Amino acid sequence: MKAIIPVAGAGTKLRPLTYTQPKALIPIAGKTILGVIVDQLIDAGVMEYVFVIGYLGEKIQRYIEKTYPQLKCTFVTQNDRRGTGHAILLTKDAVQNDEVMIVLGDTVCDYPVRTTINSPVSQIGVRKVDDPRSFGVAEINDKDIVTRMVEKPLIPKSNMAMVGIYYIKETAALYAALEQNLSMPPDENGEYHLTNALQLMVEQGIKLQAFRVNNWFDCGKKETLLSTNAILLKQMEDAQAVAPQYNYDTTVIIHPVSIAEGCEIRHCIIGPNVTIGEHTKIGSSIVRDTIIGSYAELQQVVLNSSIIGNDAYVRGLSQSLNIGDNTEIDLG
Repeated sequence: MKAIIPVAGAGTKLRPLTYTQPKALIPIAGKTILGVIVDQLIDAGVMEYVFVIGYLGEKIQRYIEKTYPQLKCTFVTQNDRRGTGHAILLTKDAVQNDEVMIVLGDTVCDYPVRTTINSPVSQIGVRKVDDPRSFGVAEINDKDIVTRMVEKPLIPKSNMAMVGIYYIKETAALYAALEQNLSMPPDENGEYHLTNALQLMVEQGIKLQAFRVNNWFDCGKKETLLSTNAILLKQMEDAQAVAPQYNYDTTVIIHPVSIAEGCEIRHCIIGPNVTIGEHTKIGSSIVRDTIIGSYAELQQVVLNSSIIGNDAYVRGLSQSLNIGDNTEIDLG
């Protein structure tokens, strides 16, 4: 079995961070978004991966090869972003006839991975939402069998949104449906959706069963990314017998926080719900509900509900910032 992870998107809703950093590599809870996804799959025994890369794809490839040298990985480039259906079709030669676990590169969920990949039938992850019009929607019967799927319906007949997790046993049928889908006109944005190919499989009589994820964390925009970071930090510390101890000069740490190696922090109050990347320097500051990248420097700031990119420099006073990589700001 192989895992397919599409990570070719530009992450426009998280700009300016994503001008120089792929969305999948933004830090959350001491890892990256992509790291959370891959670690879940590794824990379930998945060791072969196909990554669909595009925008800043070389950074994703370097990250995977450095962080997970034990994995067998193939990288497929999607030069033209024509939707998830097109992205998955590009993996056909790499997958061949293996069963596949497809996890979209910004999909962080709490779900039983091992149970899902050991299912005797294909599986689709779903979650009940208040307004399903922005998602692919699955209509299911009383036995949780998917009867119909629609991408972003104007008048939804179900409130079960597909979260971006798919375990497909009938791989040949999937790729045939993807090829059939690409022979049709794209949507108004020029994209082909995986949802449409899966619907073709349902119409062919292939059984797809829905399973409900326990939690679905949205990493697509600043506010929800910060909320996800806070939830995952709390879960991480709850899973540990003792909260990690950080000793910095005249600094108060309010858990939950995650501080990477090599950081220099003095005369600060850090937390709660703060993730700090490696080799970052912070002095005389108060930081809460914030994500800070690696090799950043912050002096004399008050930060709340902020995202600071790698190699950024901030000095002065602020309450809420969204700063990309390689940025220098002096608010003094």
